[in-house]
Amino acid sequence: MDSRMQRELRWLKAWAVCSSIALGVLLLGAFTQPRQRFTEIDVERINVVEPDGKYRMVISNRPRSIGPIYKGAPFGYAGGTRPGIIFFNDEGTENGGLTFSGKVGPDGKYQASHHLSFDQFNQDQVLYFNYTDNNGSRRMGFTIADRADVDIMQMVKQRDSIVAATAEGAARNAALQQWAQQRPGGRAMFAQRVYVGRDPARNAVVNLSDPEGRTRLRLVVDSLGNPGMEFLDAAGQVTARYPQR
Repeated sequence: MDSRMQRELRWLKAWAVCSSIALGVLLLGAFTQPRQRFTEIDVERINVVEPDGKYRMVISNRPRSIGPIYKGAPFGYAGGTRPGIIFFNDEGTENGGLTFSGKVGPDGKYQASHHLSFDQFNQDQVLYFNYTDNNGSRRMGFTIADRADVDIMQMVKQRDSIVAATAEGAARNAALQQWAQQRPGGRAMFAQRVYVGRDPARNAVVNLSDPEGRTRLRLVVDSLGNPGMEFLDAAGQVTARYPQR
């Protein structure tokens, strides 16, 4: 083998070694880079997950939005209806979210809504802000609620068993109504306890309710600026009013 060929072989070997080292450095940097900075990014969905893969937060558009999740498993209904942000607890169960919508329909009328909620553990929302607007008929408010101490998955299974065992009609409706009304201890499944907001008639209202969700004290400042206070009984009848009319 002449000296020229030897020199070329040595050069090829050196090039191969250097290329391998450079490629290794690049690959190592790609896998060990702690974070990257982007000026702008377009994305349809972002999943924030724990090291074990459990969801912690999902940010998405409408088509790619996630349905309800309980301990990592889907239940209830499919996704594709909730654009916004959905939160999850340490067990991978949904525990609140921020959703929003707004559009003009074919009839020229618009609808808009915003919703920020926080769920009771393994249950549904108990603290939430709502804004709804049906072409100018607006309601916005803040709600604090009670929910039964029953696991939401247990409730869903009970409901599904009723639906599977009875045909559509009065019998199924009666069974579902009974399912929804009372829980262990005789308490309502859901009871709005505090509501602070503005109703479609432009009244500012504060409603304080009993454990069954029945309003017992109502404070109002109406659309003309007139204040009032009402006390109600369990049947919804006003027992006292100030100022008296």
